[in-house]
Amino acid sequence: MSVRVVARIRPLLDKESSSDIIVRADRVAEGKSLTVVKIPNPKNEAEEFSFSFNSVYTDETTQEEFFNAEVTPHIKPLFAGVNLTIFAYGATGTGKTHTMRGGLRLADRGIIPRLLSAVFRRAKKVTKDSAGKTTVRVALSYYEIYNDRVYDLLTPPDKRTPAGLPLREKDGKTVVVGLQERECADLKDFEKLYIEANQHRVTAATKLNAHSSRSHAIIRVQITQTTSDMVLESVASAIDLAGAEDNRRTENDKTRMVESAAINKSLFVLSQCIDAIVKGEQRVPYRESKMTRILGLGQNQGVTVMILNLAPVRKYHLDTLSSLNVGCRVKRIEVKEVKNESVFKAPKELTTGRQPLKPIMNAHNVATRAMVGKERGETEKEKGKPERLFNVYVDKKPAPTATTTARQNSTAVLGARLPLAPKRPSDEPLTLSSHPIKFARRALAPKHTASSRQHQQHITVTVTPSELEALVEKKVAEVLASRQLHSPLETQAQLSEDVRRRLEVLERKVEEEAAKKDGAERAKGLRCLLNAKQAKECGDEVTALGWYEKALAVFPGEGRLVGKIERLRAKLGLPSLFEEEERAAEREKKLRRKKLEEEDEYQDWMDVDAPENSIEPRKSRTQKAPSKNTETSKFVVPDKENQPWPLPSDYTTDCPPSPRTQQLLDIINSRDVARIKGLHGFGAKKAQDLVTAMNTYKGEESVKSLEEVRKLPGVGRVVERAYEGLAV
Repeated sequence: MSVRVVARIRPLLDKESSSDIIVRADRVAEGKSLTVVKIPNPKNEAEEFSFSFNSVYTDETTQEEFFNAEVTPHIKPLFAGVNLTIFAYGATGTGKTHTMRGGLRLADRGIIPRLLSAVFRRAKKVTKDSAGKTTVRVALSYYEIYNDRVYDLLTPPDKRTPAGLPLREKDGKTVVVGLQERECADLKDFEKLYIEANQHRVTAATKLNAHSSRSHAIIRVQITQTTSDMVLESVASAIDLAGAEDNRRTENDKTRMVESAAINKSLFVLSQCIDAIVKGEQRVPYRESKMTRILGLGQNQGVTVMILNLAPVRKYHLDTLSSLNVGCRVKRIEVKEVKNESVFKAPKELTTGRQPLKPIMNAHNVATRAMVGKERGETEKEKGKPERLFNVYVDKKPAPTATTTARQNSTAVLGARLPLAPKRPSDEPLTLSSHPIKFARRALAPKHTASSRQHQQHITVTVTPSELEALVEKKVAEVLASRQLHSPLETQAQLSEDVRRRLEVLERKVEEEAAKKDGAERAKGLRCLLNAKQAKECGDEVTALGWYEKALAVFPGEGRLVGKIERLRAKLGLPSLFEEEERAAEREKKLRRKKLEEEDEYQDWMDVDAPENSIEPRKSRTQKAPSKNTETSKFVVPDKENQPWPLPSDYTTDCPPSPRTQQLLDIINSRDVARIKGLHGFGAKKAQDLVTAMNTYKGEESVKSLEEVRKLPGVGRVVERAYEGLAV
């Protein structure tokens, strides 16, 4: 069964107004009980959230009605061995302590005093029904978790240890070590202990609650039913959790803030445990807080009831929503309603001494011993000794007899096992005295009669070293011949033919890839020549020179192209192309020489002995290359990374744009997202950003060059990819 979750809406306080009520209870259908809590959406008052629970109680529900509806049905199963756990959850100031403890008046008593009253009444009934054969013992333990430390409320504060009581695991349950357990004979004993213990609990006033609980309180009632031959135990736990607090609203001081941090941490861990249980995760973080270890939500076997205390006013809007969400998740946790097993008393022993062993326990050992003694022919004196029930094995070997000596001296060829002989000299003949194989032993081993043993003593087989070498050479020759037979030349020829065919296919693929690459490079070079020609017609000789040099990298050694570059350089007053190459080579040589000198200096420094804990030296950074002279800095050669492929003239309005450029400008000036999205490099978001930038910065004007497009924010190099991917 799942955890039973019920919601209880507290009444209005003196300072609260009915106009601020936002939480209300509702029914699923007319004529049914209240099971739904409705609360408006804090972001939209017209929208309303609904939360369904097992039951919902309004401010008109009295303490007695609430107890009779939620706790009374579980008293009888409690005495049948089913554990009961009840805990109150909610924000600070929602009435948790009032629900669990209540007031001093009889009508205001909460769940805990009413639970003990019902337990004592049920105990008297059980004793009366059994005619005094069943005795019921009720023991009480009461403790709190303050700042994540466990303190016994039945112990005065001056006698407590500052570190609190430790927690231990026993039989899969969390136990508080050193916790007092007081036996209560009747309700008066309980009231005396309970009132005294509540005075030891930590409470303080905050802005939201004049009697705010600063700790989690747990009362544990253990019921033990004893008969003549059986003992049955069950436990009822009632937990009053402290409420979560927002220090901005409660205006806590330093001490209250420390308490609030501990409370919020434990409730946060409880929420994590609930989420882990609902999601079915393998690890549930119970051990991150002492409160979750003791509560053991989802681990306890029995009935679990969660009371969700809610405040109806708008001031607690977000806190109420959080509590409702937690309650909905707890409702999905499954617990096992298992009865505790009855412990039967063992019968009293008739004799206090040790009972003798039964004869049947050692019958097989006695029979075996008698058979061995009979075979060995034991004397009457030995038979009178007590029988040994075990054997002692020792490592000492028995003394050799005449029979064993004769067997060790025999050298049988088949069937007889020979001992290890001492190492022979190299010049002595080799004696074959090894064991035969298993099937030969089974098939050829004769029965060892006296005559056969005498005959086997005179049989020996000897092999000289020369005969052994001849056998080895013969065996090697046979192995080599078999290898030649298994590696024919036809297989090698076939393998070579397959390899040759694969190599031819690979060569053709390489040639095709090279042809594709050459075609792409040629197209790039022709595009550079076209750009240079258009720039030259527009009178921009500096840009035309740059594009010609770019094309020269694609068509190296082209005579006419080199001539055009030289003429343009002479016209612009620049050094010759060959002089430029010589200067570049000289600069590269100087840089290489400088790098080598720095590496030599670094290596010499590394060779010096450094301290053991010294920091590893780093290589010195190379200086930047010297800047170009004033003559060569008059123009910049276009680069693939710094300059796009489109025409320089397309980026200005001095010359008419090319057909491809005009097509791209028409698509951009149309401000149609669908058409712009079809360009290479433009997606839906990029196209929308371009249209937005055009409307923001250009208004109704249209762009006349690609330079204007590139200056728009968010465009950049995308226009270059669009130009390259555009088909004229």
